[in-house]
Amino acid sequence: MSKSVRTDFSLKRLVNNSYKAIDQGFYETKQLFTHDTISLRKAISLCAHAPLIAEVKFSSPSQGKIRSKTEPAGIAKTMVDSGAIGISVLTQPSLFDGSIKYLATIRKELKRVPILMKDITVSTVQIDAGKKVGADCVLLIKSIFDHNLAEDCMEKLLEYAKNRGLEVLVEVHTEQEFGEVLKAKHDLVGINNRNLDNLQVDITNTEKLLKRYNKGRSVIISESGISSSEDIKYLKSAGADAFLVGTSIMQTPDIGSKISELYYAL
Repeated sequence: MSKSVRTDFSLKRLVNNSYKAIDQGFYETKQLFTHDTISLRKAISLCAHAPLIAEVKFSSPSQGKIRSKTEPAGIAKTMVDSGAIGISVLTQPSLFDGSIKYLATIRKELKRVPILMKDITVSTVQIDAGKKVGADCVLLIKSIFDHNLAEDCMEKLLEYAKNRGLEVLVEVHTEQEFGEVLKAKHDLVGINNRNLDNLQVDITNTEKLLKRYNKGRSVIISESGISSSEDIKYLKSAGADAFLVGTSIMQTPDIGSKISELYYAL
């Protein structure tokens, strides 16, 4: 299963951690849930205010420890009760302190909310695990595939996920990546405001990319660096359709109030 990765940027560490986690059996799980996919795209389109995808994550490479690892299901329930239309769950064990077990416990608690499996996806092993524990959507980061770091090309992993009944969020950061993804007419496109080369955040990245290209029918989710209602309003005016927010929510003692602030920004 292991794959030698040769590249000079920080994504190398994240990708190698995924292969290591696969080899160590972190994604081995039995079938826990069988349910019809709950569409994240549909949930975004039906939202009356700011379509907020709240992220359950306890650590990150850029921030270190964000919150103590307690009651992921309770945290997710508070997020949804306060306005989040979807939940993103970090399942990468290294650097993010994530686990597919967290996703399973959240799925058990939340039956009608779309759940995104947020991971550094390089293998069908991870996609299978996500399906078994109740994910509705998986993340594919285009840069990983452009540098030939996954076990197969993005088109094959995307097709594999869709054949398993999962939606796919394709993440980009650069203008070139965005243009190529739009040309392929992917349903869900995430614009990451974080540069994976250096982990720096520039929230204007969403606006820069949307000014460069017509998004067409793709649903655009702005990711990273979002912390206030002003950020939500700015990104919406730039053309974003939804907002994935993790750190600023998880760092806040009163998660419910923070979610409400962001949800009612629009």
